[in-house]
Amino acid sequence: MSLPHAILTALLEKPSSGLELTRRFDKSIGYFWSATHQQIYRELGKLEREGLIRALPTQAPARGQKKEYEVLPQGRAELARWTATPQDPRPLRDPLPLRLRSAAVVGTEGIAEDLARHLALHREQLATYQDIEKRDFPPEKNSEADRLQHAVLRAGIDLERFWVDWLECTLTELD
Repeated sequence: MSLPHAILTALLEKPSSGLELTRRFDKSIGYFWSATHQQIYRELGKLEREGLIRALPTQAPARGQKKEYEVLPQGRAELARWTATPQDPRPLRDPLPLRLRSAAVVGTEGIAEDLARHLALHREQLATYQDIEKRDFPPEKNSEADRLQHAVLRAGIDLERFWVDWLECTLTELD
């Protein structure tokens, strides 16, 4: 996934300012595609120059006024093109398994404590995702868009369950 496409998706869901986008990234998209405030603003400028989005007209003077952006037809077409383009899965690129491989060579000092820290973080993230699921996806919320958004959340839940199970098992094996 790329940041421009994440931004186009978010803006199609709701026209927003850069600040609103960063807040929305922190609460939803950022769980699986993170971006800094600076990256989002830089990408908004590129998307606007490429004619994929535009700043909505404001009635107040522009200086100090936050711009709110919307997706133009060319931006929607680009997002549809990207969405329909097949992509191969990407390999896991997390430093923790690599650190364990390294620990097998240089020793395990400090690794169990860090694994326990990771386990706590993944348990916390899993609980957050499960709370979101309970809050945002009751059984009656069953449109196609709802099911797709829920599928994304379930992927996050399943991934966190994987990490919790793997970390618990790995910690047991280190004892």
